[in-house]
Amino acid sequence: MDMQAAVLRGINDLRLDRRERPEPGPGEVLLRMDANTICGTDLRLISGAKTAGVRPGVVMGHEFAGRVEAVGEGVEGVPLGAQATCSIVLSCNHCPACLAGREHLCENLELFGYAIDGGMAEYMLVPRRAVENGNLVIAPQELDPTLLALAEPVSCVINGANQFRVQPGESVMVLGTGPIGLLHVALANLAGATTILASGRPGRLEPALEMGATDAFDLTGQALTDEILSRTDGRGVDVVIVCVGAPELANQALELAAIGGRVNYFAGFPKGSTAEMDPNLIHYKELVVTGGSNARRADVRTAVELLSSGRLPVGSLVTHTFPLSELDAAITAVRERQGLKVAVLPSESR
Repeated sequence: MDMQAAVLRGINDLRLDRRERPEPGPGEVLLRMDANTICGTDLRLISGAKTAGVRPGVVMGHEFAGRVEAVGEGVEGVPLGAQATCSIVLSCNHCPACLAGREHLCENLELFGYAIDGGMAEYMLVPRRAVENGNLVIAPQELDPTLLALAEPVSCVINGANQFRVQPGESVMVLGTGPIGLLHVALANLAGATTILASGRPGRLEPALEMGATDAFDLTGQALTDEILSRTDGRGVDVVIVCVGAPELANQALELAAIGGRVNYFAGFPKGSTAEMDPNLIHYKELVVTGGSNARRADVRTAVELLSSGRLPVGSLVTHTFPLSELDAAITAVRERQGLKVAVLPSESR
């Protein structure tokens, strides 16, 4: 039996191919895919802007949701038909990063949708090592598949948020109102921030308000700095989260932070990027500066729990859906920023 799969053959060569449907061997699990959301990183993989850890011929897709179709010999506690997703980071568990509790920064990591065949196909095999590592996550209750697919970006945002930990009553500035910025707004709201400000494109300001922002601006540069300092009586905000990989935001984030504040560079910046920064802003304001990359298995489980409980109502992020058979149209929608989040639905292709 064969299946449809989105195969990345090379730079700017993503094709909808027919492939043999995988069958689970000992210790493996086969998922029937229901949804796979697409992010900006997928566009970078296609264009060749991101090549590290990418295997030519891989099935793309790292934000996925499916159902257990079959299990291999020796797999226990994984019921057929259960909704499931995966932590996409397959770690080695023995490098210094893994031993320090940062398996998401593993020196030998492999990622679903990069080196391991991902979810942009009708079926996806979860390898034995991933099952044994605990990468497979069963949803505790029935969810819209496009919502469960968001567990991957939500888990990354959770990892980032754990670096600066918004406290009740604090103020937060989110730079960038793409899907990741909107998720940071939603998490800051859940954490109890009383002031959540966001800056971004005009068409994405209303969604920021819907996610919990107290105000949102189509401002950049000095105009944005002046607005935020004016609103905070010159103090700045407790937390600044950079959700756009624009080097000019690196120093501006420090300017917007209050004394004792926290700045998180969550966005990935173009390879080789440099930025001019005033180190005295960190020194004299005693700022804490952090980053955030990928997510731990525990973060994925937390994300699934939050989405299942309804405490993080972010399903409205998915504004466009396409059957897998219309892959090109789905990729175009993402590239042209149509709506917020685009999902392909392999189940509809069947």
